[in-house]
Amino acid sequence: MSIPASLIVYRASSFFRRRLDASCYKLCTRMSSTSQEIQSKFREVRGIKFHYRETGTGDHALMLLPGALGTNNSDMQHQMEKFDKEKFRLIGIDPRGYGKSRPPERDFPLDFYNRDADDAAGLMAALGHSKYSVLGWSDGGISAIILAAKYRESIRKAVLWGGNAYYNEKDVDSFEKTRDVSKWSARMREPMVAEYGEELFQKMWSAWIDAVVGIIEEKRGDVCMAECRQIDKPTLILHGDKDPMVHIEHPVFLQQNIRGSRLVRFPDGKHNIHMRYAEEFNRHVEDFLNEQD
Repeated sequence: MSIPASLIVYRASSFFRRRLDASCYKLCTRMSSTSQEIQSKFREVRGIKFHYRETGTGDHALMLLPGALGTNNSDMQHQMEKFDKEKFRLIGIDPRGYGKSRPPERDFPLDFYNRDADDAAGLMAALGHSKYSVLGWSDGGISAIILAAKYRESIRKAVLWGGNAYYNEKDVDSFEKTRDVSKWSARMREPMVAEYGEELFQKMWSAWIDAVVGIIEEKRGDVCMAECRQIDKPTLILHGDKDPMVHIEHPVFLQQNIRGSRLVRFPDGKHNIHMRYAEEFNRHVEDFLNEQD
């Protein structure tokens, strides 16, 4: 018996429609799962209502510290999304005065890196994490060094990239070239403008550069040199060799002064290696974190 052509077409179209519906369902479910996994939360610590994001159910807690003016969403999305959620629990803070941790308005006293380290440690304690690893980029890398030295009993491991233990005139020259934020690339400027608006963004960035100049004038550029020598936990340092903001002398100093640390270099990397080379970066970091303490 022959089957009518119209029925064949109907069955075929019905089959492909079911396949398409199933594919769409899986994609939508996957997208929905990704968005739901990263939860936005608030917690009051040290008199400040901090915004943080959290994802993962693993036993190894991680504190992620963003760069200057940055937030967890703007700076750490590739790690929040891609790290193994069964092994790690990721907690990413918006430092005081940044992102959704406002008010207060951000200021930059000489000890602002120490203050950010104390805030991050306070949040982890408030959330019940007595042992965790700290990951910090740029300014967050500096605060991570201080945190790892000051709260050694709480730290399992440290991961640092794009940070300094000191500042010098060459660093300031590099920063001064970025003072006018209207000259930044659209890719770098637009997220900051979306978060703060043009006027506040310019004000905060200029204040940050002025703070670095103040550290050089008042503290001879020393940010956390002594703290590097106090870290006694496994430490991974990563660096982009073409970083225009952090010259190679800085990660070399960190490796030479943090006992047992190792340095991974990205020959073509700039300041944002965790974004530009996210897959390779994440592999290095996860392999390091998964090593037995």
